[in-house]
Amino acid sequence: MKQPTVWQRLTRKPDVQTTLNADHQLARTLTTRDLIALGIGAVIGTGIFILPGTVAATTSGPAITLAFILAAVVCSLAAMCYAEFASALPVAGSAYAYGSIVFGQLVGWIIGWALILEYMLAVAAVSTSFSAYFASLLSGFGLRIPRALSGAFDPAHGTYVNLIAVLVVLLVGFMLTRGMTTSMAVNRAMVLVKLLIIGIFVVVGAFYIKPINWHPFLPFGVKGVLAGASLVFFAYLGFDAVSASAPEVKHPQKTLPRGIIGTLIIATVLYVLVAIVLTGMVKFTHLDVADPVSFALIFIHQPQLAGIIAIGALAGMFTMMVTMIYSSSRLVYAIGRDGLLPGWFGQVQRQLPRHALVAVTTIIAVMGGLVPLTQLVNLVNIGTLIAFAIVSLGILPLRRHEQINNPGFKVPGYPVVPLLSFLFCLLLMSQLPQETWLMSLVWFGIGLIIYFSYGFRHGK
Repeated sequence: MKQPTVWQRLTRKPDVQTTLNADHQLARTLTTRDLIALGIGAVIGTGIFILPGTVAATTSGPAITLAFILAAVVCSLAAMCYAEFASALPVAGSAYAYGSIVFGQLVGWIIGWALILEYMLAVAAVSTSFSAYFASLLSGFGLRIPRALSGAFDPAHGTYVNLIAVLVVLLVGFMLTRGMTTSMAVNRAMVLVKLLIIGIFVVVGAFYIKPINWHPFLPFGVKGVLAGASLVFFAYLGFDAVSASAPEVKHPQKTLPRGIIGTLIIATVLYVLVAIVLTGMVKFTHLDVADPVSFALIFIHQPQLAGIIAIGALAGMFTMMVTMIYSSSRLVYAIGRDGLLPGWFGQVQRQLPRHALVAVTTIIAVMGGLVPLTQLVNLVNIGTLIAFAIVSLGILPLRRHEQINNPGFKVPGYPVVPLLSFLFCLLLMSQLPQETWLMSLVWFGIGLIIYFSYGFRHGK
C-alpha cells in the first residue's frame, strides 16, 4: 500500500462523523441564556469603563458612538461565519476544529496554537488588572497588600509574585472543576452585577448630559471614526469563545448562533449607550485618563458611584476570566483528543476535561503571578484576527464539503460576506505594530517545532 506523502499528511482532514461523536462524554447542560452570559462575560470587561473615554479623547470625539457601531458591523461579519460553523459542526475546539475539518491538520494546529496564545495571555493580563483594581479597593478600607506580593517577579523593585492575580485564576479554575451547572450559575450572577452597574451609570449619567458637549460631533473628521473603529474593534473580541462550548450545549444548531449573534448585539448596545452618556456628561477633550467613567462621576460630584464602578470592573474581569479559562481548557482538550498534544489532555473525567482545565489554570496562574505581560498583550489581537480570517475563508470549503449537511444557520450574502470578513481581518492585522508581528513569528516558530516533533507523528 502506497504511503501518504508529507503534504498529504499535513493536509489530512478528520472524518466529520467521528469528530461529531468524539465529545459524547461531555454533559449537554448549557442554554442560550448561558451562552449569552458567557459571551457578555468575555466581551464586556474593563474595556467598557475605559475605551469609550480614551478613544473619544484621542481619536474620534463624540463620534465614538459611530466607531463602535462600525466596529460591530465588521465584527458581525466574522460572528456570522462563526455561527454557521458552530451550527454545522457543534464540536469542541472552536476555530481549531473548523480549520482542521475544512483545511487540514496543519492549518488547524496553527489556529489552535494562535488561540492558546490569545486565551491564556488575555486571562493572565486581566488577572493582573483585577489585582490592581482589588488592591485599590482594599486601600479604600485602609488595607495594604505587602509590596513583595503585589507584582510580577522583579526582585530589583521588591516584587516577587502577584498573589491576588494567582489566587483569582485558581479560584476560577476551581469553580470550573465543580461542573458547568454551578459555574454558569455564578457566571450569570456576576454578569447581572456587571450589567446592573453599567445600567446605574447610564441612568444616573443621563441626567447630567449637556448636549453642548457633543459639539463638534466629528472633531477628527471621518478619518477619526475609521481610526476609532480599528481601536474599539478589539473591545468585541471574545464572542468567538462561545463556540468552544458546542459539545456542552442543548440543541446546538439553534442555540450556538443565537448565543454568538445575541452577544454581539447586546455588547454593541451597551458600548454605544456608555459612549453617548460619557461624552454627554464631560467634554471629550477631558476624557484621556486611566479611568474615564470614574472621572466623569467625580466631575458631576457623585464620587460614591465611582466606587461602585470599581466593583463593576472587578465583576467584568472575573466573568471574562471564567469564559476564557473555560474556552482554553476545551481547546486544549480538543487538541489532545486529536493527538496533536499528549492524549492526557484529551481525557474526560466525570463529564469534564479536568486534565486540560488543571493544566491551563496552572499555566495562566504562573504567567499572571510571575511574568510581566505589558509587551505581550498585543499578541492577543493577532491571535484572534488569524482565527477570524481563517474561519471566514473556511465558509467557502464548508459549503462544498460532502460530509456536512447544515440545516441550521447560514451566512447571508454568501460568498461576499465571508470574503469581506476575511479582507477586513487582513486590513486590521496590517495596522498592528511591527514588534507584534515579530513576537508572533517567534510564537508560531515554537508551535511548528512542537507540531513537527510531536503532533505530526501522533495526530489521529
